Amino acid sequence: MPNLHELENAMPVAPLKIIALPSAEKMGRRINDYMVEFRKSIHNDKVKNDPAFHGYIESNYLVDVDVPRFGSGEAKAQIGETIRGKDLFILTDVCNHSITYNMNGYTNHMSPDDHYQDLKRVIAACNGKARRINVIMPFLYEGRQHRRSGRESLDCAYALEELRDMGIDNFITFDAHDPRVQNSTPLNGFDNFTTPYQFIKSLLNSEDDLIVDKEHLLVISPDEGALDRAIYFASVLGVDTGMFYKRRDYSTIVNGKNPIVAHEFLGDNIDGKDIIIIDDMISSGGSMLDTARQLKAMNARRVYICCTFGLFTDGLKNFDAAYEHGDFDKVITTNLTYLPPEIYTRPYFVEADMSKFIASLIDFMNHDASLSNVMATTDKIHGIVEAYNSRKDMNEFHF
Repeated sequence: MPNLHELENAMPVAPLKIIALPSAEKMGRRINDYMVEFRKSIHNDKVKNDPAFHGYIESNYLVDVDVPRFGSGEAKAQIGETIRGKDLFILTDVCNHSITYNMNGYTNHMSPDDHYQDLKRVIAACNGKARRINVIMPFLYEGRQHRRSGRESLDCAYALEELRDMGIDNFITFDAHDPRVQNSTPLNGFDNFTTPYQFIKSLLNSEDDLIVDKEHLLVISPDEGALDRAIYFASVLGVDTGMFYKRRDYSTIVNGKNPIVAHEFLGDNIDGKDIIIIDDMISSGGSMLDTARQLKAMNARRVYICCTFGLFTDGLKNFDAAYEHGDFDKVITTNLTYLPPEIYTRPYFVEADMSKFIASLIDFMNHDASLSNVMATTDKIHGIVEAYNSRKDMNEFHF
């Protein structure tokens, strides 16, 4: 863990507790394991004797919580232990559609709305007793409905206002579709983290013959919205970047949006180069697969798709067919949201594990230490790229 000495000389805000809602139970267990490891490895004699450090080193930081439902579909939150005076971190995954509940004899899959309501129930169950409440929501609820165009709702901004009014202190998310939505709650903590370090680390661990330089690698943005992300990624790797823009038919509306007519490429020659496509999410994946298909038609050597959130709303059938056709070579996504179990059997899938990163965030926030220690990934990326190019042991660069 980086900059451990800073935590050894800092006081925690309050005893740490983590609530992992059922939607994020698997991630919560991983984070808890790392937290136990972090705290046991710290070298500070005060944590054993000073009352201010009571509860600092524990074998488990997870809170016993349950969200049962009545036959009508209504629910309530129950916390099974005291959280009075605790620095509470609540972890939720609003995109976990695998969780079901019974309502009037029918089986329903939980939607993002259901998960968001459960989050509010847990906050309400705290009854104002926690020292501080921090919400970790990797996929920002209603993040794609972040601005108003005409007569429509402004869901994301209202959700942030609602959580603020319920008394949360900090809100942590990843790759927000538009981070400017934090302007709806300007006096509250809002941290938006990106995942380029985990992407490049996972990619380099999965391939042993990449050459990371301008002559052999190119980073592509699939649309104008992801261009900033692609520019940063390319700049850190020291390679060129390019982009596609989506030409839409604005005379018609299909499923609430203007259909894409074509993806037009703007950039340098890609003949024979390896390509990294980087974006915040894979929804149905049609747009991403079309981009990859065009790149292969332009004689790209290999195409790697890197997306923070792999939602795969239309399943994996289209990705399986595209992989068999040779349209792409790897899909790298984080485990910040629910991934269907069958994806782990696919030869093209690579997971970028974020649990250790989130555990580090929690540890630094619990000490009120600067998060720049966690966010400064440029040097780390340079380190693993240099090690990869010289074929050193990658293990010494784990975060």
